[in-house]
Order: sequence, then C-alpha cells, then structure tokens
Amino acid sequence: MHTWFVVASVALFAVVPAAWAHHSFAVDYHEEQMVHIEGDVTEFRYRNPHAVLLVQALDEQGQMVVFAAEWAGAGRLGQQGITAETLKAGDRVRIDGSPGRVSADHKIHLKHIERLSDGWQWGGFGRGRRR
Repeated sequence: MHTWFVVASVALFAVVPAAWAHHSFAVDYHEEQMVHIEGDVTEFRYRNPHAVLLVQALDEQGQMVVFAAEWAGAGRLGQQGITAETLKAGDRVRIDGSPGRVSADHKIHLKHIERLSDGWQWGGFGRGRRR
C-alpha cells in the first residue's frame, strides 16, 4: 500500500502544475468588455500555451505603448492555417479583444485581428470602445 501512495503522489504532483498553467482567460481579462487598438506589430511570439502579438499603439491617454495581445496556442493556430510567418514586425493591424484586468499591463485577449495592408482577418467581430 505504501508503494501505491508514493506512485499516486508523484503522479498528482506531475499533473497539477500543467492544469494550473492553463487557466481561464477570465482570470486575467475582463471578458465581458471589448477594446480596440490599431498599430504596428513589433513581434509575434508564436508559442504555447498562448501566442502573443506585441503591437505598438496609442493608449487611452494618447501615449504610444506596446500592447501584448494574447492569442490561442501555436498548435491551435496552426490548425487554422496561421504560422509564425503569418504576421511580421511592421504589419499594421487592428485588434479587437478583452482588456486586461490590470490596465497598466496593456494586455488584450485577442478576439479579432485584421492586417490593414491586404484585409487578411481572423476571428469574430467585437463591439465596444475604439482606441
């Protein structure tokens, strides 16, 4: 019985961190709200558990800041035809998404994106205030 307890304990400690790492977006974002930004991509971090698009844009005070738009993971995006090369530094984009719970962090849960140079789009259309 002692061996079973040790094996079960080790398995539990191996699984819990992975489950904790993938949390609900509602923990970090106001999912019931929508914001909009337009700016230039500075970096596309195509990775798991979530890809992040860094976009230089104006905040609500008219100051230029870098927003971190959190997206789905690379595996899921890849299934939808989005690769690490889909968006590049310098691309002008318009993003709709839910604002982060800490406004000073300039984070957005990306819901819709459009590349303005050619009209490429992903996601549904959001409503709310435009920045």
